Amino acid sequence: MSNSDSFATVGSIRVRVNGDARSFPAGTSISALLGVLGVSTPRVAVERNRAIVPKAAYESTFLEENDELEVVEFVGGG
Repeated sequence: MSNSDSFATVGSIRVRVNGDARSFPAGTSISALLGVLGVSTPRVAVERNRAIVPKAAYESTFLEENDELEVVEFVGGG
């Protein structure tokens, strides 16, 4: 199956993550999204449709068709 075919898959949804169109299975949580993106740092912020998602809600917040997400990882440095 090609990448473009994944958009036609039954049970998939399309969202934008940091400006890029992506396809995920219906029922994907914010927590699962972070896993797919390889974000493992505890210092991350997720904005969904211009509202910050509390960390405590990552497991129970599910992506919906046409969601706009911004994922920001904070890094330390000096």
